[in-house]
Parts: sequence; C-alpha cells; structure tokens
Amino acid sequence: MSTRSEKISHKILEHEYVPKHELLSKEEAIKVLKELGVRPEQLPWIRASDPVARLLGAKPGDIVRVIRKSPTAGVSIAYRFVVVG
Repeated sequence: MSTRSEKISHKILEHEYVPKHELLSKEEAIKVLKELGVRPEQLPWIRASDPVARLLGAKPGDIVRVIRKSPTAGVSIAYRFVVVG
C-alpha cells in the first residue's frame, strides 16, 4: 500500500510543467561529457534533495537529462549534475 506522500510525489512527474527527467548511466554520462567537452561540475546543478531527483534515485555525482518541449526548438535537452543538498 502506498502512502499519501508517495502518491503526491509520483504526481509531480505527471504535472504539465515538469519536464521529463532521465538518470544517465555511467557510460551515457561519460559520452555526454565528452561530446560537450565539459567536466561534470561545469553543468548546471540539481540537488539530490530535489523532488524529481529523489524520485529518480539520483545520487551526488550522477547526471540527469532534462527533456523539455519547446515551441521554437521542438525539443530542448539539458543536463544537470547532481550535488549534495
């Protein structure tokens, strides 16, 4: 049986204003960093305590892909480095 907070937290991912988030594998993360030519800490940060990061099980040091729908670009992809907090 799920608790009320679990039900609420899963609804966060379904909200129209929350873009799709994906936790990258270590291999994917290395590939992305190489393609972008950056170190992980040079990416924008997301705290491990962020509700979506928590739902993904993201830990400090992980990289999250954020996929947004954009009226001008169609789809916009960004990456976030997970930090303590």
